Formats: sequence, structure tokens, C-alpha cells
Amino acid sequence: MPFATLNGIRVQYVIQGEGTPLLMFAPGGFRSVISRWTAAGGKREWQEMDGLATLARRFKCIAYDRRESGLSGGRVEPLNWDLYVREAKELLDLAGAKRALVLGSCFGASLALAFAVRHPQACAGLLLHWPVGGYRWRMKGHSFFRRHIEFVRAHGLAAILARARVGENFWLDPEIGPWGSPAAIYPEFASQLAAWPPADYLRIVEQSRDTLFNDTMPSGASGEELQKIDMPALIMPGNDSSHAYSASWALKELMPRAQLWDVMAEQQNGRNTLEVILRFAESVSQPA
Repeated sequence: MPFATLNGIRVQYVIQGEGTPLLMFAPGGFRSVISRWTAAGGKREWQEMDGLATLARRFKCIAYDRRESGLSGGRVEPLNWDLYVREAKELLDLAGAKRALVLGSCFGASLALAFAVRHPQACAGLLLHWPVGGYRWRMKGHSFFRRHIEFVRAHGLAAILARARVGENFWLDPEIGPWGSPAAIYPEFASQLAAWPPADYLRIVEQSRDTLFNDTMPSGASGEELQKIDMPALIMPGNDSSHAYSASWALKELMPRAQLWDVMAEQQNGRNTLEVILRFAESVSQPA
């Protein structure tokens, strides 16, 4: 798969298929990678339908390993929603698409919301699959950041590099932190990470935690911002500790043109999820 430098960061991406552009924010929390859309690397609906390959028969799919995930690089700085969608906007430009349907799953749904807030003119409609949110989601994020902070205080930044080589990513091994994945792949980045003054580094970690996991609302946009997302949106609700049904319902209540798919998570599968995505895309392409 090709790479591009987006927002100064090396990013692995794929552009596949023809048709209406579909910008895809992958599921997986802090391991949001292209393979999560595939039969080989995905889960549930995306595995069953072989998401990327199947959607590419109808759309021009634009997907990527999010920064600090997979084979993409990173940069130590306070993480926030504005930063998280800059690479996506540059990738959309690289694909030659001025406007796209935006599909986000899990934590990717948060990026889809953030993208709609910051680039409404580039967003034809939102497909939000299993959006994250709720009290238990917030506590999960805080616990992962706490484990990383405690690890750095106990062992120092150099210990991240040794552990990152076997820990894979923050979501599977919280001790390595949000920048462990690129540190394991890119030696220059690893050297830069190890050179940070620990106090300054931990301050950035805490700022990132408090921005990304600031409350129990759906992640990615504030309540005020959600009320201003004036575009068609389809919410495919989850129903577990990370993807609280209440988060999907809050989106339905706050977003003026959102519809909530009335199929509970337990009854969702590759076939009916694909069908509802295609119906929504067709409705967006038709004049009101």
C-alpha cells in the first residue's frame, strides 16, 4: 500500500474502487488501521462483509492507518480532534475528492463527527457505526492513560521503546502509550520520543487524555457542535461498554438530520449493515 506525507506525518493509505467518494475512519480504538475493514483483520460486520472490498464495488473508498496506528507515523503533541482529522482532509484532497460520504466505526465514528464539524463543505453525509461514548468508555480511556503514566514514572521513557517492540499498540498494551506504535517502527521517531523531558512528555499525555476523554457524551464533538451538524446522518448503534446505546441515542437527539437505525447491535450483521449503508447512500444522492 502507498504512503503519503500528510500534515507532516508519514501515513499509509489506500484508494480503491470507483464511484461516490467514501472517506473511511477505521474502528479499533488506538489501533485504527486499514485491515480493520477486511475479512482478514476486521470484526463482526466488517469481517463478514469483507468491508473494504465490498464497499469498493460501489464507492471510491479512501482509507488509511490513522496517525500513531499501524504503519503510519506520529508526532508527540497534545492530541485533539482537530489534529486527528487533518490527515484525513489532506488525504481526501490527494484522492481528488472535494466532497465525500464519511463512514466511521467505533472510535472512527468520533473522527467522522470531528471531520463534519471542521469540514462540513467536504462532508455529504455521515455513516456512524457503533459510535463510542458513555461512562464506561470514558473510564476505559482514563485507565489506559493512567497505566501509561504510571509506567513512565516508574521506568522512564526509554522503557517505552523496549516494550513497544512487542506491545504492538496502545490499545493492546496501554503501558507503551499513544506513541508506542510509531516508536516501534521508526528509529528516528523513537530517538525523538526518548529525548523528551519526562515532565513535559507527561504533561502532553495528560492533556491528550483530558481532551479525548473529557466527558460521557459521544466522543468527537461537543453537544453544541453536534446541534450544528446540518447534514444527513445514519447512526448504527452499538450496545456494550465502549459503544453505549445511550451515545447513539444522544447523537440522534442532538443532530438535526440524524436517523437511528432501529436494529439493535445483537441483530446487526454484514448483510443488513451493508444494505442500510447502500440505502442511505442512495438517499443522499437523490434530491430532497
